[in-house]
Amino acid sequence: MAKWVGQIAFIQIAAMATEKLVLVREVQAVAGEGLEGDRYFKKIGTYSNLPGGGRQVTLIELESVEALKRDLKIGLEPAQTRRNIVTRGVPLNHLVGRQFRLGRKVVLQGVRLCEPCNHLESLTLKGVRDGLLHRAGLRADIMTGGIIRVGDSVTPV
Repeated sequence: MAKWVGQIAFIQIAAMATEKLVLVREVQAVAGEGLEGDRYFKKIGTYSNLPGGGRQVTLIELESVEALKRDLKIGLEPAQTRRNIVTRGVPLNHLVGRQFRLGRKVVLQGVRLCEPCNHLESLTLKGVRDGLLHRAGLRADIMTGGIIRVGDSVTPV
């Protein structure tokens, strides 16, 4: 894998399923659990009861949000993507099955792509599901916990 360095542009959590995500400057990532204060950390997210990993943290590239607006004229705020971490300069699709670091300490394991769903489109705008197909982000699990902050680097392990 080529060497790259990205950055955390936004961090956002929601206390309850379907609730609007709130922007935060920093959050505690807890290994094996999720982001403190988020619905999936509390096991009350919309898809919390489904089997399998990848529900601890979701990420999306800011470039995908910008492309949605540029290419399809669908404007979403980063929080409307329903993803916890918005990155810049990070090839998220290439991180399935790989570990990567947020800041100096936190290590995530990419589990699977976070494809857009009907639920996301029902909470946002028509066309979001098709417009974000294969570029709606990554589902990841937390291997090493710690505090992550807006502006922290994102790097491959």
